[in-house]
Amino acid sequence: MGDGIGRYRGTESRLAQWLRRRPKRTAADDGNDREKLLLAVAAAGLPLAPAAYPVGYSCSCERIGCPTPARHPVSFAWQTQSTTDRSQIERWARNEPEANFITATGMVHDVLDVPLAAGRAALERLLAEGVEVGPVAESPAAGPGGGRMLFFTATRGTPEDEDEWWPCELDCHPETMDEHPGLRWHCRGSYVLVPPARLPGDEDAHPVVAWVRGPEHPLPDPLNLLETLQDACARHAAERGADGDGGHPAHEIAWPLTR
Repeated sequence: MGDGIGRYRGTESRLAQWLRRRPKRTAADDGNDREKLLLAVAAAGLPLAPAAYPVGYSCSCERIGCPTPARHPVSFAWQTQSTTDRSQIERWARNEPEANFITATGMVHDVLDVPLAAGRAALERLLAEGVEVGPVAESPAAGPGGGRMLFFTATRGTPEDEDEWWPCELDCHPETMDEHPGLRWHCRGSYVLVPPARLPGDEDAHPVVAWVRGPEHPLPDPLNLLETLQDACARHAAERGADGDGGHPAHEIAWPLTR
């Protein structure tokens, strides 16, 4: 037994030595990973703009009672500022090392945004049925409404008849997420955070927006996902209601389909 313990201690010692020799991650490593993630989003054609970032449980914008801490752009001109230009994104990322980034929807892509539990169920079903699913990200809980899952799709563009279209913000402003936990269709006039955005929380453990399926996946037609996502949201709302959690009915889509 003594020899066994000795061998174990010897192994443990070698393991400890190996761990000490492993290169430790630095702030520069994290910065490089962040920059790579952002450039991958831009390379997929999704325009980016800088956003606020968390300061503990508060927001870097220093607005008292900020309704969407660390989840909004820093400039009112974010729609025209959004870009896929690699050099500009590198400058932003290096000059603003804490900043989150948003991608403006409705130009190249839309985002179907659903409660996290509903999204996971829908994603499993879509993949099992062989449906082409594009990039998908998870945004962890940052309020009473829980986390969200973001399905990135091709944009439907602007209808020929402008009377058939309205800005997404009229129906789908990010500030309303917690109040209406059904499906949100982010199109023109809206935005979503992109990985590796950080959300308010403990300084050493901020929740992070992360890819489930990366931006290298082609953007699908949103209508190919819509029915499954709506069904998952309806089930989610019913379950919330059955659990006494104040479930809301699945919200109608934020795009008129009368083209």
